[in-house]
Amino acid sequence: MKKLFEGSGVALVTPFKDGKVNYEKLGELIEWHIANKTDSIIVCGTTGESATMTDEERKTTIKFVVDKVNKRIPVIAGSGSNNTAYSIELSKYCQEVGVDGLLIVTPYYNKSTQDGLIKHYTTIANSVDLPIILYNVPGRTGVNIKPSTVEKLSKIENIVAIKEASGDISQVAEIARLCGEDFTIYSGNDDQIVPILSLGGSGVISVLANVLPKETHDIVEKYLAGDVVESRKLQLGVNELVSSLFIEVNPIPVKAAMNLMGMEAGELRLPLTNISEQNLDILRNNMMKYGIKVD
Repeated sequence: MKKLFEGSGVALVTPFKDGKVNYEKLGELIEWHIANKTDSIIVCGTTGESATMTDEERKTTIKFVVDKVNKRIPVIAGSGSNNTAYSIELSKYCQEVGVDGLLIVTPYYNKSTQDGLIKHYTTIANSVDLPIILYNVPGRTGVNIKPSTVEKLSKIENIVAIKEASGDISQVAEIARLCGEDFTIYSGNDDQIVPILSLGGSGVISVLANVLPKETHDIVEKYLAGDVVESRKLQLGVNELVSSLFIEVNPIPVKAAMNLMGMEAGELRLPLTNISEQNLDILRNNMMKYGIKVD
């Protein structure tokens, strides 16, 4: 299978209004991202608050994004769950409506052994033909996919990539060593795009891209084009802003940032609550320092 994308895939927020998905605003965000060089849309991931969306909302939102993008850039849908059977059901639906790939997070809460991870992902992969990106984010799930496990899973034809958000560069290096160049690695941390590119990575699945899509794209594009110095300069230039985008649990700060920019990302769903005034001031100041116009 060919690589799903190179560059910046935005982990897209889901705009809510009056307790419902704001599809009009979602459509506007998609057009804005395509115009600003985002390389792929990731819908219904962590940043999209999929954990608090109903099954119907999730499916309707995924289909809306597929239809709106209309094959202009790849659409990757979050179809992960700690319930293997439900992940299969949702993955099959995603295939039916025309997504280009799946992002599947490790099972959370009930967790899993490494053997369980292999069986979980293998069972899902065997149920669909779509390319799958493993999503390793142990800080949220309490489960880490070990490099040796990634190597075993990479031998399955349609498990083609990993979003690595462990923050452990040594682990990423070991995945790259074991799995080789045919297996794609995406940074799951916006402050580690260049370090992961240096290990053979192909891009990022990004929260930052919700507010700086072109700049996030440029970090990857310049690195892959051989302009490592400029890529590094861009990376270091955004890192203070990245830090403030994670000053509270994602996506609280990024939705606040988008609302400050007048982008109407809307409300959060409980148990997430609005950013504190103190942290909002830090976020606003770092946005202004970077040159972003805020209300």
